[in-house]
Amino acid sequence: MEGVPATDPLVDALGVRHDPATPGARIVSLVPSLTELLWDLGLGHLLVARTGFCVHPRDALRGVPKVGGTKDVRIGKIRELAPTHVVVNVDENPKPVVDELARFVPHIIVTHPLRPEDNPHLYRLFGAIFGRASEAESLCRRFVAAREALSAAATRWTTESVLYLIWRAPWMTVSRDTYISRTLALAGWNTVPVMADRRYPEIALTAEALENVDRVLLASEPYPFREKHLQQVRNALPPGCRAEVALIDGEMTSWYGSRAIRGLGYLKEYREARQVA
Repeated sequence: MEGVPATDPLVDALGVRHDPATPGARIVSLVPSLTELLWDLGLGHLLVARTGFCVHPRDALRGVPKVGGTKDVRIGKIRELAPTHVVVNVDENPKPVVDELARFVPHIIVTHPLRPEDNPHLYRLFGAIFGRASEAESLCRRFVAAREALSAAATRWTTESVLYLIWRAPWMTVSRDTYISRTLALAGWNTVPVMADRRYPEIALTAEALENVDRVLLASEPYPFREKHLQQVRNALPPGCRAEVALIDGEMTSWYGSRAIRGLGYLKEYREARQVA
């Protein structure tokens, strides 16, 4: 937005500058990781609805009504709840849904973090809008400490090429233009393919695609990969491919917001446990 500094904490991902909320704010969050962030900022009492995928903090959210998924939102239910603010994300919530909500919701807060370093702005955005600036700065300090600890540890590790699987039938992965890929890169894991025409491309487990791949990681979300899938992937690998195949917690690599702080620590421990001396 012209005339608004990029560092302005009240500016969202679309460049819209939001006024600080007035008393009586009512928030609907359609993004699981941001539902958790709002709660960790002390704003849980303002949440009037969430998606069925908003599961953290699990016990605290039991009393917050669900309004569908991130894609199949129950517009009528949200209208009945009369929110003042709806929190959405460019990747997770379809634009037609957001446009429909904008017809009757006064404030649509759009997010689109593309790298771990975007998290401090998220903290400050919600902190500035909803009067939790000091809590936001506390999260910022914790994030910086976790980021520095991971970066320092990564200098001791060997850089590896990694295939990060998020789906099967068809197999799907992440491009380097994603939050996940940039998060893994902090730990010295460079995702393949190097170039892709989509942010979440399909991939064939061929000798060409897996040439020089050191590790195949099966994420726990969005596809719920489990132990039983490890051998399936190993069997699908071409002859001669000796890449290690392992599970990884998808929340820790793909969730931005306050969970990113835990995620960086998790990734440090996970990487250290698999580092070859």
